[in-house]
Amino acid sequence: MHRLHLPYLATAALSGGLFGAGLYVSQMVDPLKVLRFLDFTAIPTGGWDPSLAFVIVPAILVMFFAVRFSRARAEPLFDTTFHEPEYQKIDRRLIIGAALFGVGWGMSGICPGPAISLIAFLPNDLWIYLVALFIGSYAGSALVPSGHAKRLANAQ
Repeated sequence: MHRLHLPYLATAALSGGLFGAGLYVSQMVDPLKVLRFLDFTAIPTGGWDPSLAFVIVPAILVMFFAVRFSRARAEPLFDTTFHEPEYQKIDRRLIIGAALFGVGWGMSGICPGPAISLIAFLPNDLWIYLVALFIGSYAGSALVPSGHAKRLANAQ
């Protein structure tokens, strides 16, 4: 069980607030902005929007250094254990899941993080996306249960 004390909760609130504000400031909640990034055919005409890379690259850099820093520590600052990914290999399951995620993202231009952030403004038809997102997540976990899903089921 997690030690949900003030530093842990404050870090979660700060990172969530930064993430949500960053999504709006960078306009990553705008599906057209994301779709323009994914449209490589627009490069010759100047219609391609590379700005998503300016959001992804800093995130990768922050995680790169955070992982390196955490590996030098015996335990996390605000939790009892480090939470490493359950699976650490590239297999068929990862490739199929990533492809399904990419098709859904490419069709809608909305990633789940920005979709949750968009709840604050309830744009038209967002509920359709969110319901489908939750149904798809549930269906995926029912088809291929992970150790995490099993642990959650056992905890109830």
